[in-house]
Amino acid sequence: MAGAPVSGPWSQGISIPSMDTPDTSGGAEGDAKPARPNVVKRLYQWVLHWADTRYGVPALCLIAFAESSFFPIPPDVLLIALCMGAPRRAFKFVVHCSVFSVLGGVLGYYIGFALYEEVGRRIIELFHYQEAYAYVGGLYGQNAFWAILTAGFTPLPYKVFTIAAGVFHEQVGLGTLIGASALGRTGRFLLVGAAIYFFGPPVKRLLDRYLELFCVVFMVLLIGSFFLVKWLAAK
Repeated sequence: MAGAPVSGPWSQGISIPSMDTPDTSGGAEGDAKPARPNVVKRLYQWVLHWADTRYGVPALCLIAFAESSFFPIPPDVLLIALCMGAPRRAFKFVVHCSVFSVLGGVLGYYIGFALYEEVGRRIIELFHYQEAYAYVGGLYGQNAFWAILTAGFTPLPYKVFTIAAGVFHEQVGLGTLIGASALGRTGRFLLVGAAIYFFGPPVKRLLDRYLELFCVVFMVLLIGSFFLVKWLAAK
């Protein structure tokens, strides 16, 4: 979805990215008038409007929690707006966002573990995440910890990882989900908060356009550094 600016003293110029946004068109390719074409845009605008209220932090916590299991809009968009409005409080926003995102992941795990047929499957099908779900299930068969850790730095929907973790609970323990999520989600949000804290408004446009790319590059460097240290220690 193309970016669209949202007005407001804290959210001014924030564009609507395509991060973790499901296909909600509901129509076949080529349909002249897809069902509810602006639903995702309206949700983004609703999320962003909280940055201009005194309830910005509580809203950030609730959205971070909900996005980890069922809500389609990632908390990054509100996190960026809040950090832009108060750069010196950026790391405080990061902590709130990270903690509630991980807690929401526990809810996602429970949905997959105990309520997949009743709730989890409907979430996956509603947002057309069937292929992502199958792909994540394959990743869990290889290395669940690394799969969840890297999920925080990729465009793949985090809720798919949490719900699938509950389904594949024999391969993914709750402790694995919490530990890997704490590292991955905090790393992602910290990248946003630190960029705004140190570089201020000029970095906003780059985050709007290239956040996912920055996250992927950061994860590659992180993993590369890990293996480099391991290689040096073995010599």
